[in-house]
This record gives sequence, C-alpha cells and structure tokens, in this order.
Amino acid sequence: MQLTPHFHLSEFTRSSTARRLGDANQPNAQELANLRRLAECLERIRAHLGGHPVVITSGFRNERVNRAVGGVPNSAHRLGLAADFTVPGFHQGPSSVLATCQAIAEVPGLCFDQLINEHDRWIHLSLRPADDRRQLLTIDSRGTRPGLLRAQA
Repeated sequence: MQLTPHFHLSEFTRSSTARRLGDANQPNAQELANLRRLAECLERIRAHLGGHPVVITSGFRNERVNRAVGGVPNSAHRLGLAADFTVPGFHQGPSSVLATCQAIAEVPGLCFDQLINEHDRWIHLSLRPADDRRQLLTIDSRGTRPGLLRAQA
C-alpha cells in the first residue's frame, strides 16, 4: 500500500525480527493513520534534502516485535509514530548523519517530537499524537545528551 508518493507501507513494516518470529507486523487502523502522517513528514524531509532517498531501517513495530527487539513498551515505533533512517548521498564524510540531522532541524515548520542522531549511524525521528516537542538529541556511548552533537565512541 502506497502511503505517499515515495513511501510504501512495506518500508515501515519490514523487520528481520518479525520475519524470524513469523509475525506479519501489520498496523491497525490508528497505527496506519499514524504511519501516513509519519510518511508525509518524511516526504517533507526528502524534498528539503534535495530529493535524496530516505531509507527506513526501522519503522512500525507491533507489540510482539517491539518486545523482541528490546523496545520500551511506550515506544513511538509501537504506535507507528517513529522511524529510524539514513539519507545516503545527502552529505558525505564522518559527520554525515549529524549534518543530515542539522539540515532536518532547519526544515521550516516541520513538526516532530524528537530528532535524534543515534551514534552517528542513523537518524531517529518521532512524532506525538499532539504537541510535538521538537527535541534535538544525541545518543552515543555517553548516553542521551541534549542537542545535535558529534557522537562519542
């Protein structure tokens, strides 16, 4: 099912853990509506980044899959409100994820709850049902720190 011009539902539900468990990892109606909203947000990001593809590495996780990967029970992934992704080719070099996060933070009027540089390896973007906080965070060996920073090994 095509959610937006550049995002298909399968990109958000694909999971090696779900496959291993024999779980279809399919969203209910509310989670599907949340995934559409998330895909629309990612479309805006894609356009702002010059049309570079946004490659989702982790999207929706039903309760069983979320538990199997060690996700927290209230994970935004669990609700269809979060995606982990990369944007290959947008920025080259050792700080490409950080630079991409910084560019996303500058998208005019973009509503998000959290934008996280995770270990300088991928980007986590989450939404909330209402009142997005626009938190900018970095997760690395030191833990979770405020701001978009270069990750420490």
